Amino acid sequence: MDEHDGRDTTMTGVDPSRLDDHQLMKELETIHRTRHETLLHGSNDALSAHNERMARLEGEYLRRNPRRTVAAGRTREGARERRPGESATPALD
Repeated sequence: MDEHDGRDTTMTGVDPSRLDDHQLMKELETIHRTRHETLLHGSNDALSAHNERMARLEGEYLRRNPRRTVAAGRTREGARERRPGESATPALD
């Protein structure tokens, strides 16, 4: 699955560390958009490849952004404080 072809790509795409910030975000947007469909209708191999790629992309994002903003509603304490039906992420105005 990680066979290298000499162009900094693998069977699951370009190594995330070689992507610039914009490319990384586009890759993350794409993989998150396709996640549900892959889970429901992809083969086991497709789901495995999707899992691996998503983990690598998300890992690279977290490596680059160790101090990213975390919404209070996305913490355990914040989740306990939410009322039923209240969103975990504040509305964007």
